[in-house]
Amino acid sequence: MPAIVLVGAQWGDEGKGKATDLLGNTGEVIDYVVKFNGGNNAGHTVVIGCEKYALHLLPSGILTPGVTPVIGNGVVVDIGVLFEEIEALEARGMDTSRLVVSASAHVIPPYNRTLDKVAERFLGSRKIGTTGRGIGPTYADKMNRVGIRIQDLYDEKILEQKVTGALEQKNQLLVKVYNRRAVEIREVLDELLGYADRLKPMVADTSLLLNKALDDGKTVLMEAGQATLLDVDHGTYPFVTSSNAISAGACTGTGIPPTRIDRVMAVVKAYTTRVGEGPFPTELLDADGEWLQSQGAEFGVTTGRPRRCGWYDAVIARYAARVNGVSDFVLTKLDVLTGREKIPVCVAYDVHGVRHEEMPMTQTDFHHAVPVYEEFDGWTEDISTCRTFDDLPKQAQSYVRAVESLSGAPISAIGVGPERSQIVQL
Repeated sequence: MPAIVLVGAQWGDEGKGKATDLLGNTGEVIDYVVKFNGGNNAGHTVVIGCEKYALHLLPSGILTPGVTPVIGNGVVVDIGVLFEEIEALEARGMDTSRLVVSASAHVIPPYNRTLDKVAERFLGSRKIGTTGRGIGPTYADKMNRVGIRIQDLYDEKILEQKVTGALEQKNQLLVKVYNRRAVEIREVLDELLGYADRLKPMVADTSLLLNKALDDGKTVLMEAGQATLLDVDHGTYPFVTSSNAISAGACTGTGIPPTRIDRVMAVVKAYTTRVGEGPFPTELLDADGEWLQSQGAEFGVTTGRPRRCGWYDAVIARYAARVNGVSDFVLTKLDVLTGREKIPVCVAYDVHGVRHEEMPMTQTDFHHAVPVYEEFDGWTEDISTCRTFDDLPKQAQSYVRAVESLSGAPISAIGVGPERSQIVQL
C-alpha cells in the first residue's frame, strides 16, 4: 500500500502540518505518520476548530485519531522536550499513547545543547542562525560515530562509555575555547537514565514496524522536518539544517526503501518566508514585507522569531520539484494575498546580467541573484469560505494556474485559511 512522502518546498514553515492533517481528513486513510529527520528545531502549527496546536518534535499525526505517530531513526531526540510536549497535549485532552520512537534515533545530550549555543555566539557575524537546541552537534556526533542512541539508555555500561568518550573532547572545547565549565559525566548519565523507564514502552524497531505495515496494506506518510532549501546537501549551504529534509531523506530516516514510495507531495506557500541567516532573493525589506509578515502571522512556531518575507519564487519551486521528484504541490496561505492589486512572482534570476531560470550552481551566484518578476492581478474578495476551484475569484484562479505552470508539478490542493476545513482541492 502507499508510502507517501511530504516535504517542504521552500525554507520551511510552508504548512506541512496542515497538509498532513488534510490527508487524514479528506478521504485518504493514513495509518502511520513518521517524522524522518530533524529534531525540536522546527515546528508545525495545526488548527482544529478553535484550538491551535504547536508541535515541535512530535509528528503532526499525533492529533489524528487512529493514526500511529512514529519518530524515525533519522530524528535526533531531546527526551526532556519530548515528554514536555506529550504532557502539554495530554493536558489538553489529546491521546498520545500510540507514539512509537525508533530505538536507533539519536539522543540530544545536554552538553550538545550547551555547545550549540556557545559556538553560535562565538561565530559572531558569521553565525548560521541555529536554534541552539543541540541539533547540529548531535548530528555531528552521529557522523563521527560518538553519538548516543535511544537503545543505549538500556545498557548503562555502553552509555557510560559513550558519554565518557564524547566528553573527553567536548570538555576541552568548553573549557579551553569557550571558557565554560566542564560537564560532569555523572550528571549526563543521571539525566538520560532518568528517562529510560518512562520511554521504554514507546521504543521499537520502527523500520521493521513500518515495512510490515506496508506489507499488511497500511498507508504510511513520512513527513520532513524543515524543508528543501534547508537540506544539508541540497539547500543553501552553509545556512541549512544538519539533516536531509528532501524526499530521499525519508528512506534513510525511516528504513523504508525508495521502491516502496508511491507519491511525493511538496508544500509551498503562496509567497516565500525564511527564518535565520542566509541568502533570500525575493526578500522584501519594505512595507510589502511587513504587510506579508503581519497578514500571514509570520513568526516561528518553535523560536517565535519573525520570519523574513518575500514574493513567490518559482525558481526555488522548480528546484524543489526536481530534487524531490514532486508528484504534486499543496499551495498554502493563498488567502494572505487577498487585497493586493498586483502580485509579483519571481520567474528567474539576474546574476551579473545573466538570466538564470534554474538555481545557480554556486552559493556566490545565488547570493547575488536579483529576482526577475512577472506581475499578476490580485483580488479583494474573501476566499476563506471557498471550497472548490470555481469558487475562487478569477484573478486568484489565474494566479494559481500561473504559479502551477512555473513550478514544475501540478497543484492538488490550496489552503485558504488556517483551519483544517479551509482547503480547496483540485
